[in-house]
Amino acid sequence: MDSPVHHEHWIARAVRRAGLVDDMPSAPVDHGAPAPEAWEAIRDSIHADDATMAAAVASFFRTQVADLSTAQPTATQLLPPSVARKYLVFPMADKNRSLVVATCDPSDLEAEREIGFASGRRPEFVVASPAALHQAVELAYEPDRAVEDILGRMGDMDRVSLEVLEEAEDDSVPAEEADLDSGPAVKLANLILHEAITQGASDIHIQPTVAGGVVRFRVDGVLRTGVQFPLPVMSRVVSRIKVVGKMDIADRLRPQDGRAQILNQGRKFDLRISTVPVRGAEKVVIRILDPTSVGTLEETRLPLEDLDKLRHLLRQRDGIVVVTGPTGSGKTTTLYGSLAEIATDEVNIMTVEDPVEYELPGLAQIQVEPKKGVTFASALKAILRQDPDVIFVGEIRDLETAEMAAQASLTGHLVLATVHANDAVGAIRRLTDLGLDTTTVVQTLRGALAQRLVRQLCPDCAVPVGDELTVEEVELEAVFGMAPVRRAVGCEECHFQGYRGRLPIAEILQMSSSIEHMVLVGDPPSRIEARARSDGMRSLLDAALERVAAGETTLEEVQRVLGDTISHDDHEEETTEATSRPVGSGSDADEATSGETPAAETATDAAPASAGAPAAGRDASAVADPADAATDEEDGPPRVLLVDDDPVARAIARALLERDRFEVQEAEDGQAALDILVRDPDFSIVVLDLDMPRLGGQETLQQIRATPATAALPAIVLTGRAGADSEAALLRDGADDYLNKPIDAVRFGARVQAALRRAGG
Repeated sequence: MDSPVHHEHWIARAVRRAGLVDDMPSAPVDHGAPAPEAWEAIRDSIHADDATMAAAVASFFRTQVADLSTAQPTATQLLPPSVARKYLVFPMADKNRSLVVATCDPSDLEAEREIGFASGRRPEFVVASPAALHQAVELAYEPDRAVEDILGRMGDMDRVSLEVLEEAEDDSVPAEEADLDSGPAVKLANLILHEAITQGASDIHIQPTVAGGVVRFRVDGVLRTGVQFPLPVMSRVVSRIKVVGKMDIADRLRPQDGRAQILNQGRKFDLRISTVPVRGAEKVVIRILDPTSVGTLEETRLPLEDLDKLRHLLRQRDGIVVVTGPTGSGKTTTLYGSLAEIATDEVNIMTVEDPVEYELPGLAQIQVEPKKGVTFASALKAILRQDPDVIFVGEIRDLETAEMAAQASLTGHLVLATVHANDAVGAIRRLTDLGLDTTTVVQTLRGALAQRLVRQLCPDCAVPVGDELTVEEVELEAVFGMAPVRRAVGCEECHFQGYRGRLPIAEILQMSSSIEHMVLVGDPPSRIEARARSDGMRSLLDAALERVAAGETTLEEVQRVLGDTISHDDHEEETTEATSRPVGSGSDADEATSGETPAAETATDAAPASAGAPAAGRDASAVADPADAATDEEDGPPRVLLVDDDPVARAIARALLERDRFEVQEAEDGQAALDILVRDPDFSIVVLDLDMPRLGGQETLQQIRATPATAALPAIVLTGRAGADSEAALLRDGADDYLNKPIDAVRFGARVQAALRRAGG
């Protein structure tokens, strides 16, 4: 083997040692030539590429090949641009005592000394090609030039007419960043905003990646990649966006929020800007709000059936109506449409929001400002002193806000709000999870609307499915139990997505006495949903499949929005089975309460409640004589006459009694109770409210005791009056017991059982 030539350039020796060539061609460069020049000459002479050359040089110096895409943006602050350009080096990472530097000449001792002096760190060299180093240095130290190159490739900027309204004042911007108010970064940021608005995007994501930065637009709920550029360019654009949003551009280590208003092609748009630090850079998400997009309820494109149900809820004079769904499901649009519909000169509507997304005429809108002490709960408390008719709460997210909303609804106000739940029935569970008791939920909740948005097929390119289905369509047909009608294709009008625009799908729960009863007794959500469906509620799945059947969307889109689900037929079959049994009775009721100890059993030992049936919670083995059991089954459960003029109190008491297997008949006041007893005196016990119109509880009790057919009928009186005199008067008139309101579930059940036990004594 030939020995290396003494005056051969060290790069040639590195190439030879790496085995890239056996016999180097006649010296392509002098041994004293600069490393970048020698690198390119030798590379071309042996027909290698830069990656191969870098590996050979790194092996020669026993170091590593640089991955410039992983460089820390802050590392460039340690090395002046003059040093980087003079020696063609690029700072990669700060290791506190050392600085990782990419170079094509690790043998340059002069560069090593000057880098150490300028940075105060010991250089650690890694290898990169001269071409890659040139590009990295220019991008890092002259990003405006790189931005101009990108703008040149993206097209004519004359088509962009975008202006930022209410720019930050010059003295609010750090001096070193003042140039961000003009120049290429401004043009690129404007172009990104313009393209997003042109495509109808709701959000812009500017995100760092391993290879640089990427801009993505969320259009019709789906992210699309817009443009990619190097990380230094992305940092420049992010800084410009932060200036627009009046944010601290010098603080890159903490999340920030900002807002701005822009004028694009003569139309105003509001921007909500959020930044978070990620991987040594910042990610920005910009929400684009079009103030003119708020319209009427008809413009939400809800089906007529759903519009009628929603309008029925909006006609309530008090109570809470909640809208639920994930972010971007159209909740705000529906609620603002509702507010626009009921807003008249005769109605005082006040809102508390975070943030106030749209400004509506005639509404008093409060922006949540926690730093200033303005929270949802504190704003609600203040609103109640402003004589409102309708209150809109941007989100019920904690117990304090939930309690204030409930208090507002109980004092004669209609409260509209959003909560986070998966479906309409889930809104009930969400309110109880926040800490509201079921009684309050039943008293205040009027209804819940769950909503999603599905993409609408592009009218310019969608085609009929025909007889032949794709493999995916066949699979989805098996899942959903129906075949698609039209198919997405893609064209220029929809940016080759196959969809353009979105349509709402909704399920609306309207509270009824049967559902309130199920909530009070703790029935599972599946049974409540089954009851709601039997009452006419259409599920999200049903609403989505109706859109498919109408040719407005596809099964692929339904699966994307709702996820994998049971087939439509199975869903109907399950609902039919669940609703074919009476609510609160039968095997389902037993299953719903199995594992729960009835209140009466926890308070006192179970004993025969009457001749009719064993006490609630008593084991079947407690019936000594089989003949007694047969008699129990024939006679039926104990019968209770429940007398109260308050429908909510009656509902609570009835739920507790039916949970303990009583048969309940209601009366609205004492006179109605006496009329019932004249026709049918065969009750096991009567539960009387003390204060009622027409005939009060005490007078009713006196007449019950004066009538031979009911003289021995056990009676419990419910009273809000406290004191020994009241108790003595009731007992003198023949009450077997009395209970103070509000009803305590455990004591109520136990006292009813005890009164029956004494009567059967």
